[in-house]
Amino acid sequence: MTDLRDSVQNVLPSVRDDLERLVRIPSVSADPASADAVQASAEAVAALARAAGAADAHILSVESGAPAVVAHWPAPDGAPTVLLYAHHDVQPTGRLADWTSQPFEPTERDGRLFGRGAADDKAGVMAHIAALRAFGGRPPVGVTLFVEGEEEIGSPTFGPFLQTYREQLTADVIVVADSVNWSVDTPALTTSLRGLVDCEVEVRVLEHAVHSGLFGGPVIDALTALCRLLATLHDTKGDVAVPGLVAGTAADLDYAAERYRDEADVLDGVELSGTGSLVDRLWMKPAISVIGIDAPTVADAANILIHRARAKISMRLAPGQDPRAALDALTEHLRGHAEFGAEVTVVDGALGAPCVLDTSSAAFEAAVAACTEAFGTEPAKIGMGGSIPFIAEFAELFPEATVLVTGVEDPDSRAHGVDESLHLDQFAKVCHAEALLLQRLAEHGA
Repeated sequence: MTDLRDSVQNVLPSVRDDLERLVRIPSVSADPASADAVQASAEAVAALARAAGAADAHILSVESGAPAVVAHWPAPDGAPTVLLYAHHDVQPTGRLADWTSQPFEPTERDGRLFGRGAADDKAGVMAHIAALRAFGGRPPVGVTLFVEGEEEIGSPTFGPFLQTYREQLTADVIVVADSVNWSVDTPALTTSLRGLVDCEVEVRVLEHAVHSGLFGGPVIDALTALCRLLATLHDTKGDVAVPGLVAGTAADLDYAAERYRDEADVLDGVELSGTGSLVDRLWMKPAISVIGIDAPTVADAANILIHRARAKISMRLAPGQDPRAALDALTEHLRGHAEFGAEVTVVDGALGAPCVLDTSSAAFEAAVAACTEAFGTEPAKIGMGGSIPFIAEFAELFPEATVLVTGVEDPDSRAHGVDESLHLDQFAKVCHAEALLLQRLAEHGA
């Protein structure tokens, strides 16, 4: 085991260099203008796989899908096959002026590597590559590397991709390196994930905008009507007010309010919303956020009654919730709570299922042991408030496989936000843990 730790340490400088090369590629899957960059990112990952000893590495896609990389290392006799998943696409940057350093120019500060995708999820890609390099390109188990190119837009063609390339992706164990650790010193294994649905709601009150002085008073403008409608989504305590949604109770894990406020950068004086424990609210209860509004900007404001306004609503779903039923409930609520007869139109968006993962398998025990050795402390078993809907699809299509969700981020990584970063010392432990996991799975055998 000590030799393996040394092997991981020896490859980390090259892993860091290649991670920085990947971060420099602006593979924003949500931006059609970045399609060439997404393709270049896939090509870079395929090249890394080949250099790490893959018997084959192909860039694959289905109709309307982004390029993914699938590479194989054949299993030694009697050894299981492990699918290593990550994604190479990234979120948009938001306002460049808000970043301390350029998002696509990786920069180290205070032991962290800053850049879009440095943590989510190009660190996941490179953790897989690091483990493979630590074994000199000859891992003790069969390995299928699957690096997706559209996770940040909800993996819209993931189902067809799995169906099309099922034989190339079949495995005994699936390791998804796209979650978060409990802290930089304590690893975590994610055992449940919330689902996700979203929709767009438009409110109309007039055929067109009219002068607010001449006509204002008898008619509530569309933006005000929309704001009043959105306010009905939560009750006075801050719990989701949409009826008929599933909620549950999380394991008893201490997560202090002070820690949450610090990690989320909650402003002084802002009260936390909702009821139940913090881990219940984060992992086992629905949550609704308004993530965008189409309305005139302050700079473009005119003295008019706005005739229509639109918002995008995102709802996280507790494990056990059917996504279609949840979106129907949200739609019914929106249509039934508009005031003054305002016309409401709801357009369906994404549907992603929540899931609960098996923690009783030998593979899960191997992951616990690997994390414990690499970090020096046993991993926390956590839920995930965020959503990785394709995990449920993995579990459905490969019911005999054990799915393990590991962390490459930490609570200060700011994934999806400004100044996203990777804690480099933690990343070294993550790479070591994955190499140990492959070794322990080989010891268990197929």
